[in-house]
Amino acid sequence: MPISTNAIPVNDLSPAHDVGLHALKAWIKAQAADLGFADCGVVHPDNPVFAKQLAALQTYLANGYHGELHFLQDHHDKRANPAQLVMGTQSIISVRMDYLTDVPTPRAVTDNALPNHGIIARYARGRDYHKTMRGRLKTLAERLRQHLATHYPTLAEGFIYRPFSDSAPIFERALAEQAGLGWTGKHTLLIHRAGGSFFVLGELFTSLPLPPDAPVEAHCGSCSACMAICPTQAIVAPYTVDARLCISYLTIELDGEIPPPLRPLMGNRVFGCDDCQLICPWNKFAKRAQVADFAPRHGLDDVGLLTLWAWDEAAFLYHTEGSALRRTGYANFMRNVAVALGNAPFDPTIATALRAKRDSLNANTQRHVDWALAEQTRKQRQNTPSCATITPDLNAP
Repeated sequence: MPISTNAIPVNDLSPAHDVGLHALKAWIKAQAADLGFADCGVVHPDNPVFAKQLAALQTYLANGYHGELHFLQDHHDKRANPAQLVMGTQSIISVRMDYLTDVPTPRAVTDNALPNHGIIARYARGRDYHKTMRGRLKTLAERLRQHLATHYPTLAEGFIYRPFSDSAPIFERALAEQAGLGWTGKHTLLIHRAGGSFFVLGELFTSLPLPPDAPVEAHCGSCSACMAICPTQAIVAPYTVDARLCISYLTIELDGEIPPPLRPLMGNRVFGCDDCQLICPWNKFAKRAQVADFAPRHGLDDVGLLTLWAWDEAAFLYHTEGSALRRTGYANFMRNVAVALGNAPFDPTIATALRAKRDSLNANTQRHVDWALAEQTRKQRQNTPSCATITPDLNAP
């Protein structure tokens, strides 16, 4: 329900002005909840956290942990000063949106129990969240524009806004942390005490002088479950992920050959990885999505590897329309599926399918197919007893 407030000049520093801005922020948070956002907070662009994050990023880059994420090397001036992205920004509204459709079993990596299935990270099984997030942020901004025109005409004059969702050089997680949406876990994802970490983030840059929120206390303590569970040990230190080892990077961002030593560790993950979140004790509080866009499409929450392998490029484009899976492209997605088939238990139909499709793929994907075939052959030999291992029954007639 809209909060009725008398119009207050933006340059008025009276107590009434302050009360009015707090009331406006409360109205914005109520509208955000109505639009399906799980939480909403405010941070100012001059927050000192951005300069600190830039120093940490420069150390990260110097260590080479970014791999092929070359965009991290650009626009450091805007990362340190978010107001340069949208001139006139006085406040940034940070939001988070839950994306689970089924809450996983607490502290269990159940994906390992489905070795013949292709595991797609849970955020990517429905509509591309970037589209959903930006669309709802635009709706929030339009509601806000109308509210300002009625209740805050001075603020409505020259009101500007711009929505973002993983689409600009922004220290998104640090921004959300400062806005009180959670704390950074040792896996570098944001964690909310009452909502876990299965959510995505977005920002609405505005010209409004809203009062900022305060960050919350961290609650990871001595827990290092996320570090221990990571299949490739990509969390090389608390709060530091070496992207070059991370399965999400390998299956989504890497354009080329997956290092052979890492392939057996990837298991059946074909797009992203949820292991560090699945094992986190705070995700016993994870909430289901309030937005229908996150519902799985085309059965991507329960799909066999051989079904994925049977896709040609037209089928890939059909099944991934409006989906984050498009990011990999067809060739790299088949590369990922080939690795997962190599990691699957021995099955002669797998080798047959791999051979049948191999020559239709590009050279890089073919190398991964050859690796998968070698893995299936190795497992076949392990499962076939040789003559030397057969002990004769000397008491047989």
